[in-house]
Amino acid sequence: MGPKFQYEAERLSYTVQKKYLPDWIDAANKRNVEAKGLFTAEDRANHKAIRAQYPDWEVTIIFQKADRKITKTSKSSYADRCDGNGIKWKQA
Repeated sequence: MGPKFQYEAERLSYTVQKKYLPDWIDAANKRNVEAKGLFTAEDRANHKAIRAQYPDWEVTIIFQKADRKITKTSKSSYADRCDGNGIKWKQA
């Protein structure tokens, strides 16, 4: 009979090894702060991965403009993306 393949039936998660250097860190209390002018797609993916891998750390992003839209046509702002991914943020 052989294997029975299904077309695009499941998604497989994977992790890419990268290193993150926070702008400010309080290692004793597991907190770090990141200052952002732009919140690129790469930044968003990195912070989502950091949040997933280090759930006991508190990460706060300080935005120059938290209400800036992800793209010109997007309805989501930087703040919306953080809220949706459980990342704390503040407006500078």
